[in-house]
Amino acid sequence: MEPLYEQLVYDTKTKGYLQVDETRIKVLDSDKKGAAHTGWYWVYHAPLDGTVLFDYSPTRGSSAPLPMLGNFKGYLQSDGYVVYEKYGKKKEVTHLACWAHTRREIERALDSDRPRAEKALLMIQQLYAVERQAKQAKFTPEQTKTLRLEKSLPIINELGKWIFKEIKNTLPKSQIGKAMAYAYARWDALSAYLYDGNLQIDTNQCENALRPCCLGRKNYLFAGSHEAAQRAAMIYSFFAICKKHDVNPFQWLKYTLQNIMTINHKHLKNLFPQNYKNIIQQSNM
Repeated sequence: MEPLYEQLVYDTKTKGYLQVDETRIKVLDSDKKGAAHTGWYWVYHAPLDGTVLFDYSPTRGSSAPLPMLGNFKGYLQSDGYVVYEKYGKKKEVTHLACWAHTRREIERALDSDRPRAEKALLMIQQLYAVERQAKQAKFTPEQTKTLRLEKSLPIINELGKWIFKEIKNTLPKSQIGKAMAYAYARWDALSAYLYDGNLQIDTNQCENALRPCCLGRKNYLFAGSHEAAQRAAMIYSFFAICKKHDVNPFQWLKYTLQNIMTINHKHLKNLFPQNYKNIIQQSNM
């Protein structure tokens, strides 16, 4: 499976729009006696074609995504983790923030400052209503952009003016103050999705790809080694793509294992789950 995974890594690096997130995984480390090491799965999701790549790293530091993002060019969407924002500041990278994370920051202020939290949440709810309208109408990216500029841009402008005004009269250490500061610091990145209908309002699809990993963490508790964690990352990657493209993962795995040793290296991509699906559909015609 490693050659196929290496091809997936290569392809993912060429994408012009990636969402990225990370989650921890306990790993047994022979050099660390008495306690499991906390490693990290980094997931890269390309919304335009449903590519998903898991990569394991022993660290959560800025060096971990360097192999994937070091030469990345295009749109990079993430939460507010400082490592992502560092890569988002690179030349030829447009950083997109996530409205779902912004909403969660504001929701934490409901108990301490309900009136202002609800005001902000209502406007964010209106932004998501616009997204649902575009999705339900099956708008093209250009139509989605037009709709956003007509309906979402005024909402964002109103919310922005309100935050910029209120933050001056808000205690920085209060929960609503922290939420406002979170949004204020990322306003350009929160607004960037408006100008391209291919872009997403949040990173929820990327987070969804992490769910099986989080469930597995509860069941198997830890990986047996750093190498085992990376091997699991390979399987997580391909099974996540299977899910995105409605492919039976076990049928795909059987087909891949039967063919990977004989397929021409130039045609390895034919074994990607989305391409396997096309092959099976054509063979059934």
